[in-house]
Amino acid sequence: MPSVMLRRNPQGQLTFYIAKKDQEEIVVSLEHDSADCWGGEVTLGDGSSYYIEPIPQPRLPITLRAKRAGEA
Repeated sequence: MPSVMLRRNPQGQLTFYIAKKDQEEIVVSLEHDSADCWGGEVTLGDGSSYYIEPIPQPRLPITLRAKRAGEA
């Protein structure tokens, strides 16, 4: 389960950075995006998906643990 950083880029897009892979992608969809429930399945611009345990909407940037969607 890698640590990932989520932040907004200068264009206002949510980005997902995986330091271990030195990979940054634009988030194209986020399962939950409200003040009281934020996270869930995250789909990236390259087509890959990760899962972030839902939490109340955080202040960005934030570093969280994520796992590839579909992993047990």
